[in-house]
Amino acid sequence: MDETRLMALLLAVGNGSLPPAEAFARLRDFPASEGDGFVLDTQRRLRTGLPEVIYGAGKSAQQIIDLARRLLAAGEQVLATRVDAAKAAEALAAVPELTYDATARLLYARPIAVDESRGTIAVVCAGTSDLPVAAEAALVARGLGNPVERFADIGVAGLHRLLTRLDTLRAARVIIAVAGMEGALPGVIAGLVAAPVIAVPTSVGYGASFDGLAALLAMLNACAPGVSVVNIDNGFGAACCADAINRPHPRG
Repeated sequence: MDETRLMALLLAVGNGSLPPAEAFARLRDFPASEGDGFVLDTQRRLRTGLPEVIYGAGKSAQQIIDLARRLLAAGEQVLATRVDAAKAAEALAAVPELTYDATARLLYARPIAVDESRGTIAVVCAGTSDLPVAAEAALVARGLGNPVERFADIGVAGLHRLLTRLDTLRAARVIIAVAGMEGALPGVIAGLVAAPVIAVPTSVGYGASFDGLAALLAMLNACAPGVSVVNIDNGFGAACCADAINRPHPRG
């Protein structure tokens, strides 16, 4: 953040030459924090209600460390997705505020306190192999302040496992359904509940699953109404969609 411009803006509000509403409008698009090879958008939450998030897969450990430090210095939470164990170990040693979840491959700090007045986001996965994507969705949704319940290994190969959890699923505000193979789970759930269902295809399956393409196409063609679909393995994107639905007063 440019401290000189920010101070000038605050002084203008203080002396009455700039209305607070105008200052707020300017801050929504305030210049971001620039570093070596990146431009960190520290004002994203102000504009969209969602924070700047670090995509760790294409970054070095040092880049993740630098970005995390800048976010913390700006008073922001840290969410770094798709961080492998080796990069995470370096980041944890350099930035002690960080926590790492190996299943979700998520580095995080300063999660928003869970707002119990919000509805629950239920994160459901078909099989144990889908757990990394489901864990990413659940941790991101919880880190954004949502109550979250997880349900693992209740795919359609044993439909009774899903049916025994119907009462809890019907009480959820939003359901994230994570599945690979033939991707049938979200459509089945959507035919049984009133809540919106966000489908997440995973790259789990044998050869004809085409690394999740079969599940993606099946979910896009679900006959049950109320199903929306995110990209293959995109637990993060599903959590952001669920948070937008579940937020009581979305930012304009």
